[in-house]
Amino acid sequence: MSVIPILRKMTSWKHYMARVIILARESGLQLELSDIPIQSLVPEPLRASASPEEFMQQLPQFDQELATQRQEAEDTGEVLRYVGVVDVVNGKGTVELQKYSKEHPFAQLAGSDNIIAFTTERYAKQPLIVRGPGAGAEVTAGGVFCDILRLASYLGAPS
Repeated sequence: MSVIPILRKMTSWKHYMARVIILARESGLQLELSDIPIQSLVPEPLRASASPEEFMQQLPQFDQELATQRQEAEDTGEVLRYVGVVDVVNGKGTVELQKYSKEHPFAQLAGSDNIIAFTTERYAKQPLIVRGPGAGAEVTAGGVFCDILRLASYLGAPS
């Protein structure tokens, strides 16, 4: 398989959209994928590149734009993070690149970590943060094993 279809799939950010949809629905919103505006990090002219060679040849032309955004964030003590946001009050979700201060929990992410910040009436001044490892082989296997044990217990297996 060519690298370009894989890259296009990875950069479509549909996994972010799916997470936003799940969180939105769990919060009582009836959103669909088509309701989520998404800011792609792949420049428009490259989204239909015919070949890996064409894509890779044209990609450096767009480096400066993202480098400028990163530098502007750095100059103000911020970092860029690609985030999914569910706004329950306004009934919407988005997936986009945003700036965060270096002290913000989102700025502290490393590797495949995931983080969710819940801002509620109770947690208005300081959001409730849930952070943990992203899905890797060990995390996924552990989750599946836990589900199997829970199902076995539910079905009456001796503990």
